[in-house]
Amino acid sequence: MFLSWPFFMSKLRSDDSAAVTNRTMEIVVSATLLVIGLVVAWDSWRLGARWAEDGPESGYFPFYVGMIIAVSGGTILWQALRGMTPNGRGTFVERGQLRLVLSVLVPAIVYVIAIQAFGIYLASAVYIAGFMAWLGHYSWLKSVTLGVATSAAVFMLFEVWFQVSLFKGSLYNPLAVFGY
Repeated sequence: MFLSWPFFMSKLRSDDSAAVTNRTMEIVVSATLLVIGLVVAWDSWRLGARWAEDGPESGYFPFYVGMIIAVSGGTILWQALRGMTPNGRGTFVERGQLRLVLSVLVPAIVYVIAIQAFGIYLASAVYIAGFMAWLGHYSWLKSVTLGVATSAAVFMLFEVWFQVSLFKGSLYNPLAVFGY
């Protein structure tokens, strides 16, 4: 099977070339911090970042926090671009490790999108069953049974006992048949 756990484990062992270097990640993270710091400082200045007669204006402290973040991010970015950071040439993540992380991250993103379309109960049942079968190598019968049982237990807990309505989905609500 192409997308199975042993496939990823074998790739982890055999594919140890660098997917991303430390220098690349330092550049990305420091540039992100620089932008965040500048946005915070700019918006704080817009709110008022001066000292008024009655004390600091509402943006005074956030402005300086944003400036500290921006200066720190800019300094690290400058060092990373010039190759002055220690261990900048080292490997941040290997291809096999990145593949393992993405094998969990991508389905989680799809799960969050599925919650918006189909609601938390149906999306959770499919997500649990899929992970049990795909990564856990459980039988499909056991996976689907436990996925549905878990969603049913959460439904009973929230909808029936606590009487707290969770999101049912905007595209399709499978519980509409039961009046929920």
